[in-house]
Amino acid sequence: MQTVKEIEVLLKALTAPSAWLKELENDNRAGVQKALKRWYKNEEKRQELRLAHQDKLAFDASYKPFIDALVAGVDEAGRGPLAGPVVTAAVILPSECDELIGLDDSKAISKEKREVLAETIKAVAIDYAIHIQPASVIDEINIYEATRQSMEASVNQLTEVPDFVIVDAMQLSIAMPTASITKADAKSLAVAAASILAKTTRDQYMAKLHEKYPMYQFQKNAGYGTADHIEALKNYGPTIHHRKTFEPVKSLG
Repeated sequence: MQTVKEIEVLLKALTAPSAWLKELENDNRAGVQKALKRWYKNEEKRQELRLAHQDKLAFDASYKPFIDALVAGVDEAGRGPLAGPVVTAAVILPSECDELIGLDDSKAISKEKREVLAETIKAVAIDYAIHIQPASVIDEINIYEATRQSMEASVNQLTEVPDFVIVDAMQLSIAMPTASITKADAKSLAVAAASILAKTTRDQYMAKLHEKYPMYQFQKNAGYGTADHIEALKNYGPTIHHRKTFEPVKSLG
């Protein structure tokens, strides 16, 4: 007879229901029943993720003008911080991509999982492009326009020309038909993928800035106006990467 520990290990590796589970239901050991209950609970969560994944794929497919059309998702990261760029990404995903089950809006996923997902997205995507819009441009033309132009640039940098573009709450002037969807990163798999690529790219950018300007703690606050960041601004003034048109940088500069 297998020990409870051995059964726990086997259950951990089991990713789909099997006849063996029915056998375990007749095992009277408390440890086995506890492990079995935990497996069923985890399987319920996995099923929820699969259904959410299919819903996001179906959402993207609903915008296809024809069956094999390419749909790109576009999103941004970094509109609100006091320092650093705004980063945008455009992603075209295949119609089947089980590797991305669990993909969601970047804000709903831990940093560690975002980094893993970013590499998976790059590996499975039909195409993707990332654009980095610096603080100097943000100051010159305002954050909304800088973000819009960056989104357009990310789409236009795609090697594969999309037949339709889904954008998270932004109106773009591009050659392809588009749909501006509020909270699209929670509805569209392609937009969620773009959200992940934009966020991870920006975080990496800010981590490099931290190496040059450690007093601002960019690796921790990503350029947002935390108390420590504001205090550093008061003590050292803004860098060339701070947005001079944003308060309180404007006043402190």
